[in-house]
Amino acid sequence: MGACSGSHAAGFVLESPDIRAGHRIDPRFEFNGFGCAGENRSPALRWHGAPAGTRSFALTVYDPDAPTGSGWWHWVVVDLPAGVDTLAPDAGAVGGAHLPEGARQIRTDYGQAGWGGMCPPPGDKPHRYVFTVHALRTDKLEIPADASPALAGFMIHANTLGQASFTATYGRPKAR
Repeated sequence: MGACSGSHAAGFVLESPDIRAGHRIDPRFEFNGFGCAGENRSPALRWHGAPAGTRSFALTVYDPDAPTGSGWWHWVVVDLPAGVDTLAPDAGAVGGAHLPEGARQIRTDYGQAGWGGMCPPPGDKPHRYVFTVHALRTDKLEIPADASPALAGFMIHANTLGQASFTATYGRPKAR
């Protein structure tokens, strides 16, 4: 799929050559488990136009439509160096081997640190998946390796200079 930028502020843009903003996400990015059978590989992402003073980046992928009462965190990456402006396909592999040096993944709502693909309940209307890159005013976030996504989100928001995001959707047919 072609690149498509999402919402941004003052020229800060996040885009993906794999996922078009406002469109359906390809099933290959679906989780593999809980009744889902995707490849569970994270998409390639790139960004540009970060605000002056950016010292690092964080990336989050969040489903506000998950039937949990609090949404669902699919991916949280912190401590991306300021010179990084892309994540390769499958950068979210568990263990972090495909991440840029210095970056680290925080535990998602699947319970592990790494990309956790889409897996909405069968028959739900398509869920929204919000991909956001946060430009941060600090080199590193002081959070433990086993931090919850909520704690990571708190620290990200407390240090954000600006952010860029796009939203895409994914749904699964009702089980027969």
